[in-house]
Amino acid sequence: MKDNSLILACSKCGAKNRVPVSRIDESPKCGKCSKVLPIELLSRPVNVSDNTFDQEVLGSKLPVFVDCWAPWCGPCRAVGPILDELAAKYRGRLKIAKLNVDENSGIGSRYAISSVPTMFLVKNGRIIDTLMGALPKEQLESQIARIL
Repeated sequence: MKDNSLILACSKCGAKNRVPVSRIDESPKCGKCSKVLPIELLSRPVNVSDNTFDQEVLGSKLPVFVDCWAPWCGPCRAVGPILDELAAKYRGRLKIAKLNVDENSGIGSRYAISSVPTMFLVKNGRIIDTLMGALPKEQLESQIARIL
């Protein structure tokens, strides 16, 4: 049986709450203290590092789109706003993760990232596909559709 729910921690009391993905847009509240849960965090890309990659990406219940980028890379900066849009559009169904390869060389070495931008599509802890270069939004969305 497929579990289509997310675990969200309450920002007030810290309680963990299971929220069905189908109800994510209904302003879910904490079962313990009734505060509205911080679903806005799902609408933005999450920054990952060498220390958090395994948990945030490989351990994610959601499919993950990983953007490996560098601050000096012009094409990377062009893709950034597109990924912000996609994070909001696919909130609760897809996690967008950003990895600065200049600051996190361990993951760059592990996955042999030799140029940026490099993007991975990850599902159930496995890399499903690798994309290279600054791709248009439409092409990114067609790749995302393959893992949703």
